[in-house]
Amino acid sequence: MQGIESLIPLLLIFAIMYFLLIRPQQKKLKEHQEMVAALRRGDQVVTQGGVIGKVTKVKDDSNEIEVEIASGVVVKVVRSTITTVLNKTEPAK
Repeated sequence: MQGIESLIPLLLIFAIMYFLLIRPQQKKLKEHQEMVAALRRGDQVVTQGGVIGKVTKVKDDSNEIEVEIASGVVVKVVRSTITTVLNKTEPAK
């Protein structure tokens, strides 16, 4: 009985850490993955490097998109580096 009682505080600490740290982080990661998957042409995005641009081409088969950062300047960006979508375009009907 003594061994079980000494494990209870350890289990409580693990449960608290799970609900305060691990679970919210997993939720945030899932939301980011959904946001990146929903990117489409015309969306204005911000990359991890702080570059703001407009999505010009979304390649479904690869992990990259093309972003226009200035008139006539198009760069390829890895999808996972997109941190924020500023302006979302309406889906085509």
